[in-house]
Amino acid sequence: MSLNSAASRPPQHRAAVDEDADARAFEAFAQQQDPLDVAAATWATRRRNGLDAQSNAELQEWLAADPRHADALADMDETFGEVGELPHGEVASLRTALPARPAPAPPRRAVRDGTPWWTGWPRMVPQTTIALVLALALGAGWLGWDRWQRQPTFAQAFATERGQQRSVTLPDAAGGGSTLQLDTATRLEARLYRGHREVRLADGQAMFSVHADPARPFHVLAGQLRITVVGTRFSVRHTASGIDAGKTVVSVEEGHVRVSPSAPDGAGDALAPVELSAGLMVVAGQDGRIGPATPVATAAIAPWRSGRISFEHTPLRDALAEFERYGRTGLVVRDPAVAALPVGGSYNLRQFQHFARALPEILPVRLVPAGELTEIVAR
Repeated sequence: MSLNSAASRPPQHRAAVDEDADARAFEAFAQQQDPLDVAAATWATRRRNGLDAQSNAELQEWLAADPRHADALADMDETFGEVGELPHGEVASLRTALPARPAPAPPRRAVRDGTPWWTGWPRMVPQTTIALVLALALGAGWLGWDRWQRQPTFAQAFATERGQQRSVTLPDAAGGGSTLQLDTATRLEARLYRGHREVRLADGQAMFSVHADPARPFHVLAGQLRITVVGTRFSVRHTASGIDAGKTVVSVEEGHVRVSPSAPDGAGDALAPVELSAGLMVVAGQDGRIGPATPVATAAIAPWRSGRISFEHTPLRDALAEFERYGRTGLVVRDPAVAALPVGGSYNLRQFQHFARALPEILPVRLVPAGELTEIVAR
C-alpha cells in the first residue's frame, strides 16, 4: 500500500477511522485503571462544569455509598491543578475536544459489577471525546496515559558481524509482519508502539519490506534522516566506511516513501521532505541535507542480497573499504593519487581475489607484496 492510499480517502472516513483507533487505544488503557478513580474523575468533571439539583442529589448518593468516594473525589479535584501545569498546547488540544455540555455520569452499576464504564455514555458523545474528558480529569492519569502511549510494545536490537547477513521478521502483524534484511556489519534497533513503528539504523544497511498498516506508520531513523512509509520495499544505507561513508542513501524498490530531516536546522529548502516512488533514490549528507531524487534500476538496489557488490566511478580507497566491510582484503593503498582512481563493475562478495587480480588490468597500478599485506602502487 502506498503512502498516498490512506490520504486519498474522504476526510470524514479518515476521521472516523482515527476516532475508532483512538477509542480502542484509550479503552485498553482505561481497562487497566481503578474504576473508583474513573468514577471520581467523572464526578469531578461534572461538578466543575455545573450540577443541577438532580445531578447534585446523585452525587450525594454516590458519596454516601462508600467512605472512599469522598477521598477519591477530593484527590481528583486536586489533580486538576496538576493538569494546569501541563504545557499550554497539550491542555488546549484536550479542551478543544470537550463536549459543549457536561457529559452524564456512567451508570452506577458500572462501578459495582465491573461493567465497562464507557457503555453507559450516550452515542451522541464520541468515545474519543469522553476519553479526553476523563484523561483531563484524571490529571496525573493523563500523564500516565501519555507515558503508556509512549511505551513500546516490542523492542529488540539486531546486529550482524563482519561478513554476516541475516533476515528478521517483526511482530507487527498477525501471521507475519515486516521483514528486515540486514547486510554485513549492521546495527539497528526496532521498536513497535501502539501508534507507530520505528527502526533506528545505527550503522550498516538493510532492506525493508514493510507490512501495510495505515494506522501505524513505519519510520526508519538513519543519520539525520527520517524515512516514513505505510507499506513498501526500500533500502537504507548509513555506514561509517565504504561507499558514501557517513552519508545516508535511500532507494525505493516498490511503493512510496517520504524522506525528511529528523533534526531540521532551518536550512530552508535544502532540508525539505522528498517523496520517492519506485525506481528513485536520494543521498543525504551528514548535515541532513537531502540531494535531488535520481533514477536507480530496481535490480541495482541492495545487490548484496544476491552476494554482489557494485561500483560506478568509485574511488579505489572506497571500493577497498567496502570490501573490508565483508572481510579482510590484505590490500593497502598509501598513494593519494592511486587511492582516487575510479573503479567500476559488479563483483562477487565472496571472491575478492578476482577483483584484486583484475586491478592491474583495469587501472594503471601494480600489486607489490609487503609482508602480510599487498600494496597497490602506480604502474
